[in-house]
Amino acid sequence: MSLRNDALAVMKAAFRAADPVQAVLRHLRLSGDTLIAGRTRYRLSKFRNIYVIGGGKAGATMALALEKLLGKRIGGGLVNVKYGHTAPLKRVAINECGHPVPDEAGVAGSQRIAQIAAAAGEKDLVLCVVSGGASALMPAPAEGISLAEKQATTRLLLACGANIHEINAVRKHLSTLKGGQLARLAYPATVVTLMLSDVIGDNLDVIGSGPATPDQSTFTDALGILAKYDLLEKAPASVRERLRQGVAGLIPETPKSLLRTQNLIVGSNRLAVDAAKAKAKQLGYRTLVLSTTIEGETKDVARMHAAMAREIVTSGEPLRPPACLISGGETTVTLRGSGKGGRNQEFALAAAVDIDEMKNVLLLSAGTDGTDGPTDAAGAWCDGTTLARARKLGLSAAQYLAENNSYEFFDQLGDLIRTGPTNTNVMDIRLVLVGS
Repeated sequence: MSLRNDALAVMKAAFRAADPVQAVLRHLRLSGDTLIAGRTRYRLSKFRNIYVIGGGKAGATMALALEKLLGKRIGGGLVNVKYGHTAPLKRVAINECGHPVPDEAGVAGSQRIAQIAAAAGEKDLVLCVVSGGASALMPAPAEGISLAEKQATTRLLLACGANIHEINAVRKHLSTLKGGQLARLAYPATVVTLMLSDVIGDNLDVIGSGPATPDQSTFTDALGILAKYDLLEKAPASVRERLRQGVAGLIPETPKSLLRTQNLIVGSNRLAVDAAKAKAKQLGYRTLVLSTTIEGETKDVARMHAAMAREIVTSGEPLRPPACLISGGETTVTLRGSGKGGRNQEFALAAAVDIDEMKNVLLLSAGTDGTDGPTDAAGAWCDGTTLARARKLGLSAAQYLAENNSYEFFDQLGDLIRTGPTNTNVMDIRLVLVGS
């Protein structure tokens, strides 16, 4: 039994299950002239034009599924994607742009998306694809806020330990498309939004900041989040001013209800976790899914997973070896150092400290999108030999952890997991394997 080989096989099974093309086609089908989206039917002959717009790391492959299904019925469109996350499309344009910090290319693409939506009429059907990363990939700053100011605010939110619900609540109130505002632009066109969820709880208004979904958050919420993380004085003055004007009722709120819209979740972390469980069973492991909704500080979550590995080794609880524990969700990292890494690599480094010298134990954490933070790795793995191998190279795990420099640590050990862009995104997959 090779724990590394088995861990890779389980991880790959999870990634395959999150394939966006299959996810879309499971929920969208044609019956003659009728498009069936979930339980809702649309007679295509009633529409003059069909457009495809949206954004996200899986945007290109989701659009590819729509092209496979609808072909020449699609009259055009544009989708913003992260650099390198492309697909061979014929009728929908792809615009590559920056993530997790938005850039000018994202602004330009968002402006074109807004134009397409605004030009759509009552007899048009707008298909909107939204997946993880859409919040950064469809920036379109609100009036009075520059891209640089929005970039600065995004960096502050990413570094402070705020969760995705909090980050997106702020983003929605600094934007012209998020929080249902894209659907408001498209009205009276019919808007059907297909969503690949990368958020815990699958909240419609949080996935990609819900460009076509009624928004539950408010200006008051957004201002409170900046205050909670002591960012009010650090955030650009224009951001503070806009949020305060919104609280005072001087700026219209994001829409709390929308007409002629349908939102459909086509895939989530649960699909990936279930596939991982099935593969681990096939490989002979006793399996247990801990949760698909794990969040919190990465180092704390890592220590919990490491403790469970130790429990399996010492007591055979909650499973006897060979055992595979699986969890999903998305943790956060509070940045205190200036190193390079991501939440999955930091998870592996923190866990490595707690499983030092343990035999037949391996932990893996990887992002299903194939990228972890601002790095070219999906994540990393660790086992009981990680720290011993690091010491031979003169590497201090504690020091690298304090500096949030997990990428450099695992790169020198050869323990980074590099998959390249997967063109999907349903949060993270974490594995604890304990051999016989």
